[in-house]
Amino acid sequence: MNQYPVWKYSLIAVVLIVAAIYALPNLYGEDPAIQISPLRGEAVDEAIRDRVQEALKDSGLAEKSVELEQDRLLVRFSDTETQLAASDRLKEILGSNFIVALNLASAEPEWLHALSAEPMYLGLDLRGGVHFLMEVDMPAAVAKAEERYVQEFRTLLRGERIHYATINPKNGKIVVRFRDVKQRDAAQALIEKEYRNLQLGTEDGVDGADLVIRISDEEAREIRKFALQQNITTLRNRVNELGVAEPVIQQQGESRIVVQLPGVQDTARAKEILGATATLEFRLVHDTHDPQEAADTGRVPAGAVLYYERNGQPVLLKRRVMLTGDYITDAASGFDSDSGSPAVFVTLDGKGARIMSHGTRDNIGKPMAVVFIENKVRTDIVDGEVRKTKEQIKEVINVATIRDELGKRFQITGLDSSDEARNLALLLRAGALAAPIEIIEERTVGPSLGKDNIDKGFMSVKIGFVLVLIFMALYYRVFGLFADLALTFNLVLIVAALSMLQATLTLPGIAGIVLTVGMAVDANVLIFERIREELRAGNSPQASIHSGYEKAFSTIADANITTLIAAVVLFSFGTGPVKGFAVTLSIGIVTSMFTAIMGTRAMANLVYGNKRNVQLAI
Repeated sequence: MNQYPVWKYSLIAVVLIVAAIYALPNLYGEDPAIQISPLRGEAVDEAIRDRVQEALKDSGLAEKSVELEQDRLLVRFSDTETQLAASDRLKEILGSNFIVALNLASAEPEWLHALSAEPMYLGLDLRGGVHFLMEVDMPAAVAKAEERYVQEFRTLLRGERIHYATINPKNGKIVVRFRDVKQRDAAQALIEKEYRNLQLGTEDGVDGADLVIRISDEEAREIRKFALQQNITTLRNRVNELGVAEPVIQQQGESRIVVQLPGVQDTARAKEILGATATLEFRLVHDTHDPQEAADTGRVPAGAVLYYERNGQPVLLKRRVMLTGDYITDAASGFDSDSGSPAVFVTLDGKGARIMSHGTRDNIGKPMAVVFIENKVRTDIVDGEVRKTKEQIKEVINVATIRDELGKRFQITGLDSSDEARNLALLLRAGALAAPIEIIEERTVGPSLGKDNIDKGFMSVKIGFVLVLIFMALYYRVFGLFADLALTFNLVLIVAALSMLQATLTLPGIAGIVLTVGMAVDANVLIFERIREELRAGNSPQASIHSGYEKAFSTIADANITTLIAAVVLFSFGTGPVKGFAVTLSIGIVTSMFTAIMGTRAMANLVYGNKRNVQLAI
């Protein structure tokens, strides 16, 4: 009656072994480390590794190990002081061509790493790190949209041969001035047809007829909403350069963004990365003058701007921008089918496709340049003082002759490597910041405070765990020991699940684990009390065990399912800390059902299942 088939025992054994393996990395802790990653056109190889090791040796800084993997270099240290000193030295040696980021690397052995067993992430309150509250400049987002409309109106009116005097944004509106009413009416009809969400009006002046265009309140709301979401996407992708394991980037209110970077110790570097953005411009080449002469003399022809290609060669481009990266909806890296060189395949939205089509249709046979623009905030230490300078990097990454009219999808070549193509595609998918952001609140949680939170959190788990073990062993005797073993396995399963899902453990998450400890034995209490009732009713020990588990199951399932529903609701509607609590609570409910019902039943079957005349120690 009380025997499991072999497959059930095997299933329980396999689950416990796998859980033990994937929970094991959490026991090894972390090493202070420096992660070195390449920027455009660079590579991290054996030469860089040797250069780093030599620089550390000359500076008297002892590293624990140097690991070269997946185009990045990970240098481990024994303590934080050496890590910080090494970071300053390596930034000086490697310059701005490499990302030197502080990190914490798992100290697990290689055989666990080979099994993809990684420790669970720790949240900001446990690991330490930085917290930023950023505010998006919403008026600037609307102003930027107005500037974009100005460029579109110019292209549209020129394409339809409608003559205008000036187009200028002015006090929250766009004023298009015409010399006669006929031209203004034609422009009004055209713009109303193409842009149905704009508000148009007319004004008659002494020196001409004006068409006044305003962005509607509804579209202004959409622009602000889009600006916030685009900034969140951009920040999320830019944070990847920091090597942060589990960043938290989420909306707060209608104009603010919360950014939490657990484990980041270099606040200045975090600010640099968050403030850096990238985009593209497409311009026609100004091919009537010699660019080398303009570079040598410093005299740039009217209507032209001087840029440089990546090889240092000067190139003259027309001042008017044909298209900006704001119209890019998707970008994917790949290889050019003709040359086999790295390429980025760009997809434009409807307006962008129309602008590109108009711009290239009339310039077939002429060269067009792709300009890469990146904005950065650079932090330098000069005479012991920290100085921040904003810099904008503009370089021509590709000059090609327009062979045909371009439309919604085309490709960009001239990139140095496939890695650069992937990075550019990533940046273009996120786009530039839709509006400027300002850090209005900044907090740093030190590693020591995080360690104190961990110690106190796990102490609460230990105290609750030990008290439950003692109570169950004393009150239910042998069956109490079954519950104690099941509770131990339950904690291992929770840690393994968090590690395998790469979920983030926070202080509220530890509270969820403590709650789960009590709920896990609650199921066993129901089962054991039911067994005792059956024994008091005069049933045999074997029948009592069977009835105890069978009759208590529905009650246990009802209680745990209702709690699980509450946890799912908390996860769906809660924010960061609440989500952390809901995750551990949900995982704990599922694992406790497995250990409290199948686990203790398996142990009871092994101990009492084959015995006819037995006295249950319960």
